[in-house]
Amino acid sequence: MRNSNLGKITLCKIFFVFLLSIPLSLKAQQITANGQPAELDIRESGQNSIRVTLKPISYEKDFPFNPGLNNYKYPNPKVRLREITNPVKKKVGDLYVDIIPDPLTLKITNLKGQSVQTIVFNKNGHLSFNLDDQPVLGMGEGGPKVKPHTDWRKRSIEYDRRGRFFKMQPRWQSNAYGSRNPVPMLIGTAGWAIFVASPWVHVDLTHKDHGTFIPVTSSNHDYEQQNRENQQRDEGKGLPPPKSIIPGLYDFFVFDAHDPKQFMKNVSELTGPAVMPPEWALGYMQSHRTIRSYKQMINIVDTFRSKKLPIDAVIYLGTGFAPRGWNKSQPSFEFNPQVFRNKKPSEVISDLHERHVKVVLHMVPWDRDKLPTLYGSIPPKPGHTIDNSHIEHYWKEHIPLVRAGVDAFWPDEGDWFNLFERMERQKMYYQGPLSTKPGIRPWSLHRNGYLGIDKWGGWVWSGDTQSSWKTLQTQIAVGINYSLSLSPYWGSDIGGFFPDSELTGELYARWYQFGAFCPSFRAHGKTWWTRLPWGWGLNTMGPLENGPNEPLVSSLNNSAIEGICQKYDDLRYQLLSYNYTLAWQARSRGLPLMRAMWLEFPSDTKAKSIGDQFMWGSEMLIAPVYKKGAESRDVYLPKGLWYDWWNNKKLNGGQTIIRNVNLSIMPIYVRAGSIIPFDPVRQYTGQKVDKPLMIKVFRGADGQYTLYEDDGYSQKYLKGMATWTGFKWHNSDETLTVKPKPPKGYTNHNTTKRVLNIELLPDEITKTVYYTGKNLNISF
Repeated sequence: MRNSNLGKITLCKIFFVFLLSIPLSLKAQQITANGQPAELDIRESGQNSIRVTLKPISYEKDFPFNPGLNNYKYPNPKVRLREITNPVKKKVGDLYVDIIPDPLTLKITNLKGQSVQTIVFNKNGHLSFNLDDQPVLGMGEGGPKVKPHTDWRKRSIEYDRRGRFFKMQPRWQSNAYGSRNPVPMLIGTAGWAIFVASPWVHVDLTHKDHGTFIPVTSSNHDYEQQNRENQQRDEGKGLPPPKSIIPGLYDFFVFDAHDPKQFMKNVSELTGPAVMPPEWALGYMQSHRTIRSYKQMINIVDTFRSKKLPIDAVIYLGTGFAPRGWNKSQPSFEFNPQVFRNKKPSEVISDLHERHVKVVLHMVPWDRDKLPTLYGSIPPKPGHTIDNSHIEHYWKEHIPLVRAGVDAFWPDEGDWFNLFERMERQKMYYQGPLSTKPGIRPWSLHRNGYLGIDKWGGWVWSGDTQSSWKTLQTQIAVGINYSLSLSPYWGSDIGGFFPDSELTGELYARWYQFGAFCPSFRAHGKTWWTRLPWGWGLNTMGPLENGPNEPLVSSLNNSAIEGICQKYDDLRYQLLSYNYTLAWQARSRGLPLMRAMWLEFPSDTKAKSIGDQFMWGSEMLIAPVYKKGAESRDVYLPKGLWYDWWNNKKLNGGQTIIRNVNLSIMPIYVRAGSIIPFDPVRQYTGQKVDKPLMIKVFRGADGQYTLYEDDGYSQKYLKGMATWTGFKWHNSDETLTVKPKPPKGYTNHNTTKRVLNIELLPDEITKTVYYTGKNLNISF
């Protein structure tokens, strides 16, 4: 009997083993999206990223249209599944993807075995991803204000995005530190990034161990009509009917960001490279509000010139936004006869051009009824209907202004536009000027933007901010995150827009110093005379327009502010060659001018957590002062040898130092091995100077640098008509090598002999050399 039982047990074991040996295809799990049969596609999207698309089987396209993405040629999917049995592992580009069923999960690792991300497709339609203990950056521009110490991690939400729920609604917010231009691009400084191309999502980062993307549907927050319009649509005319929003469709990218610079390059390839700005756009711009007359317009420029305060552009607000602007009441394309009186506007603009400034006009879109949906291209594509909504039709209203001499535009408002229309508007202000003035680089400054606008040459400023010390502090973090996830070109209103009791000469000076190290260097705000470099030395604030609080008055008659502005205005122009090369790096490598510390020091835990200082390029560390009455500033220097810009003092990195400051000093540090071109002071970017370019070399480490130059205004750079000069510092033998260094496939356009002054720091030893476009070795 006992042997019989043993036999039964043995048979049971054999049967159990048999069950385990049955092919798992009998247990196949149908992949679904919104409860419907679906297909999962995963394909390579660059060296270190993948594109993941989950779509209903009935959806016939590879993926939905997203206006931020370029016409990148994607390979066929390495993974295409409609059902899954066992876990699947595939190599997709330089990443491994493990696909696990129930719930459908993707585990992404790189070739080194480092974890990148884990994505879970939840049955409720939400998408979950891992969070770690390191900052999450990006997500476009701006965000809600956070009261002191109310955030669960007690961090600045403008920098580290963890800890909050983001509705991702594009708009101007009075309860925020400027405009909100959200982009669902999350960048984990631990080495990952995710961009959700479709659908439009809310982002929940309130949990410590995971984040969630939540699709915006008609049942989510009925007031967010604009967010619902940010959903999938086909490229072409008009918004899609509701049925074109595909429930359950997900299209997103996962990036390996362990190498931050490779990540930025990858994003640039997917969205399209930034176009080069006109060189003058890197100069100082002065915004005006209430204008008395054209004589005042001329007089202000003459004052800049007589005081030798460099300036490249003047910007004029429209009437209605100020009591008297450049035009009849906005929106209008007609010049204001009260300003120009008996003078032709074209003659006034010509007079301004003779003083070497560009003229930029403030514009607002026609109301929603006249522009129901922006779409199109210039020139129009075949089959396009040229109606009131087509961008060519709208651009034609600008042409008389361009023919009168207007150089660029400042398109304000448009907060009601969805992301598709925002991109169309950016495109219009690029393609339109090129169609009217072929070959001349366009420039425009917007309040609304989205990932990929840099291919249309659009810049964004942070909107109408408060004149407060807290706002100045937050603008640093806002600019860093914008630069990582929207475009390389950003700035703020120097001094803040809305004046209050905190607007003083001190705040303005500190903001001006910060502005000198933002891509857009521009002063603007109410009580606009106090946004003139010499305005704080006057005894009146000028036109008040609903003026500021009384305490502002006590800070006037302060002539010291002008000298501080002079110092940083001059410095901006002395760094023109350096800054212009940064613009080339934005185009060729996808790198912003204003860089998170993480971009240059990804393995430095301390550096990646700091949101109140940043790198200007790879060489210069900028630490704006944002506290009232500050006499010192804490600055974190990553490992290595550093030099104080102002006194050449040598410091060891890997520590936080305390830099004593007065009102004229904003801490700037340069790392050893840096090579920085340094121009003579100009009064405008196009001014010819008779002094040679200086090359500053900071000894203490090996270093190399490539200087980029072109004509600064035309489209010829697109054909490779530029010059690249390579500099390499050999620290051990104290030798600098100078040689041509064009990228592969290019040749240098200019080989004219030039004089260079080489300055070795901190020794302040200078040598003058003649460079003829051939290899040159300079020994110290």
